[in-house]
Amino acid sequence: MQPVTIYTKSWCPYCHSALELLNKKGVTYNQIDVSAGGDAQAAMAIKANGRSSVPQIFIGATHVGGCDDIYALENAGKLDALLQL
Repeated sequence: MQPVTIYTKSWCPYCHSALELLNKKGVTYNQIDVSAGGDAQAAMAIKANGRSSVPQIFIGATHVGGCDDIYALENAGKLDALLQL
């Protein structure tokens, strides 16, 4: 399975929703909390091509995007294949 990294903020409902999907699928992930901003959020924005909203989700080297993006992949039947690459 591809490594999954998700940048979140503790109070973000979209982050909770994305995490819920990953947990439901049994995906192991590295969660990085950027609630405090600072260097972690700046690094996330660079890695996400300037996107500073959360969540930002990466599967392997692929930048998936946010919550709507990961659910769109799931609904299109493409998330499992991306996780397995």
